[in-house]
Amino acid sequence: MKLIFHIDVNSAFLSWTACGLLEEGGADDSASCADLTQKNTSDPASDAAVNAPASQNDAAVNAPATDIREIASVIGGSEKSRHGIVLAKSTLAKQYGIVTGEPLFQARRKCPGLVVVPPNYQLYVRKSDQLIRMLHEYTPLIQQYSIDEAWMDMTGIQEAQADPVGFATRLKDRIHRELGFTVNIGISVNHLLAKMGSELQKPDRVHTLFPEEIPQKMWPLPVDELFFVGKTTAAHLHKLGIHTIGELARTDPGLLEMHLKKHGRAIWKYANGGELDAAVFERRSSKNKGYGNETTLPDDVTDMETACQVILSLCETVGARLRQDNMKISVVGVHVKDNSFTERSRQTSLRTPTNSTNLIYEESRRLFRELWDGRSLRLIGVFTSKAEQSEYEQLDLFQTARNEKQEKLDKAIDQIRKKYGEDSVRRARFLDGEINHMAGGLNKEKSRYRQRREE
Repeated sequence: MKLIFHIDVNSAFLSWTACGLLEEGGADDSASCADLTQKNTSDPASDAAVNAPASQNDAAVNAPATDIREIASVIGGSEKSRHGIVLAKSTLAKQYGIVTGEPLFQARRKCPGLVVVPPNYQLYVRKSDQLIRMLHEYTPLIQQYSIDEAWMDMTGIQEAQADPVGFATRLKDRIHRELGFTVNIGISVNHLLAKMGSELQKPDRVHTLFPEEIPQKMWPLPVDELFFVGKTTAAHLHKLGIHTIGELARTDPGLLEMHLKKHGRAIWKYANGGELDAAVFERRSSKNKGYGNETTLPDDVTDMETACQVILSLCETVGARLRQDNMKISVVGVHVKDNSFTERSRQTSLRTPTNSTNLIYEESRRLFRELWDGRSLRLIGVFTSKAEQSEYEQLDLFQTARNEKQEKLDKAIDQIRKKYGEDSVRRARFLDGEINHMAGGLNKEKSRYRQRREE
């Protein structure tokens, strides 16, 4: 019998952050946890949060043995750089009504003593790697789907075949004992059902979801809990009177295809316990098909010159990543969010593929001029798509000399930055300003994490 395990880390970012704080909080470092924790400061608009008294949770976090998983805590971005949103939350924080994605000042209004810890992507990569190495001790057939989840093909493991639940339970307990965090493990005959099994009751559980268990365990679930059914798809299904996975499974697949095209038939198959399409794994294992970067601005941008400077800094990062991967793109786009949180974007196709920073910037600037209506902006992003590895470029007859010169210049700059650091060469327009000449992303650790996962 084919046997697949799906490993899913419970509250990965919060759990891994907790592990990191506990590891650093030794007997001689009583302040380590406090040092990494953002104090109870907030958006100026929230006087109540700023002036709220510290709770016992704030005092508790100063102790080296404090586990942020056991108190009201969240992982949150920097409020000074306006990345102040909840990225992950503890169980107790959830009980206060705190939800992922909400602003930190709003979360603090719900829980004045909330402990906020910044993300640490270097730590997350290390913890993820530790987990994957441990899984490889049991089978070489590991498919990592994201930083905090992976499938294990246990078909050839006799001990697992004989007692899958017992085997998975021992693995789960070992992960907790040796690595310090808990996981859920789903068990089934294919990747889809194993994934769905791991999503059942959490945390620190082992669940089976074999085909014969589908009507009882999976079909009563809301349809938006099915793998690959997002908010938009769920809304379409609700309009069709489909609210549970079971109702989806019993719907005419032709009707679903008529409304949702190929995706409709795919989710019908998944609702009936079918295996994931090969394209799911191919998308995860293939090179990045699009490169992009965005930045949340410290202050609202209200003038064209500053906006274009931000766009150039984003293009510097995108261009460098493209050249590093020996990729060229054929589509460039710009994305903005104004101070009322309204989002807009525009994109264009290029006549020839490119990885030139200047060419990407020229198109991005043009698109931005067409897109921007003068409203104050809090976020600007540059994105690309249709990226392909290419050794040869179909040059425009009138651009050949220029492109060749630009390509040589880009390569020279890349080599200098690689040897002496990315700040060793910067454009003159960034020398006296406050804008980072290579901007984008929450931090550089996150960029390095993304790069590792693409490789």
